[in-house]
Amino acid sequence: MAKITGITFKEGGKVYYFSALKEKCEVGAGVIVETSRGMEYGIVVIPYAEVDDGQIVSPLKPILRLATARDEEIHRKNLERKDEALQIVKEKVEKLGLEMKLIDCEFTFDGAKAVFYFSAPARVDFRELVKELSSVFRMRIEMRQVGIRDEIKILGGLAPCGRECCCSGCMPEIKKVSIKMAKNQGLSLNPGKISGLCGRLMCCLSYENDYYAEAFKQMPKLGSEITTPDGKGTVVNTNMLKMVVRVKIEDKQKDAVLYKDYPLCELNGGCPCSAEAGEADADDGEEAGETVAESAGEKVNLTQKPEERERPAARINFNGQRQKKNRENGENRGKKNAGGNRNRGQNGGEKPKQKPENVEKQPQPAQGGENAPKQGGKNFRGRRRFNKKRD
Repeated sequence: MAKITGITFKEGGKVYYFSALKEKCEVGAGVIVETSRGMEYGIVVIPYAEVDDGQIVSPLKPILRLATARDEEIHRKNLERKDEALQIVKEKVEKLGLEMKLIDCEFTFDGAKAVFYFSAPARVDFRELVKELSSVFRMRIEMRQVGIRDEIKILGGLAPCGRECCCSGCMPEIKKVSIKMAKNQGLSLNPGKISGLCGRLMCCLSYENDYYAEAFKQMPKLGSEITTPDGKGTVVNTNMLKMVVRVKIEDKQKDAVLYKDYPLCELNGGCPCSAEAGEADADDGEEAGETVAESAGEKVNLTQKPEERERPAARINFNGQRQKKNRENGENRGKKNAGGNRNRGQNGGEKPKQKPENVEKQPQPAQGGENAPKQGGKNFRGRRRFNKKRD
């Protein structure tokens, strides 16, 4: 176990692990740490903790000291310089005619480097821009291009739900979101309703995906036919939070249609979790909660759904005729293969060749002689001359 202190460099940003301080510190205290970019000002979010060695990147970098009043003043001045620096860079970008949108900038604590973040539809050649900015700020300049989701994370904003965007408020890292998550929750696949400010799928779709994925497996599919206490019907809607299914039942005798909500436990012979609960209370090792019917050597679990019982039943043959036929086919194939192997073994690994009987040899035309056809172009030209004389 490694002793660490968690530090973040932005509000709501990613938490980085450093070696634990010997001095006591509180949440929100400022510290000076050493990073790959040099000395940085960070805020403590985890004063002290012990984590597994697999969760850290060795070696842990140390925390230099707790921030003093002078350090706090330097950090405040770096934040105040941000607006002025962005304005200067925007003017340079317009002057050079570059297609890029400035988002944010950061100054290192020691003032040795400035990092500017921008977004662009394609790659941008900013070498000339870096040269001009270096002469203005008298420090090292770094330009970083970010994607649309990172842009919203830096800028922030109000999401369609009316609250602050999750990526900028409560998500240290952006998670992957897929369209399958929206399908599991039964949401409309309209891009305007499931997309955030960045135009991508909303991050909150991943929050309860594990629950919806498990509930989606238990719910019947829309349009499927199921059995209810009032008869057979068609599924028209499902509510995975309440585990309720809306069924359409048609009464042909009365020429009426009934829409009714049923709990999942009342459909298709009971809830699938009832059998799992009964297994724990089984006395003789048999699965409790199962109703087993034996017929001609066949065991059928009646608590299963009908579609689940049909597939194994198709493999069962009560009279044993199918098994017997399979054994006979296997024996015949074995004999045939064995015979073929013996023949190949006697002939050195090759199939025996049989010579045809009672086949008369046809005489071959003799080479040369008077009747032998002439070869080459002379014979052809001679025929043409002969045909002309004949005509």
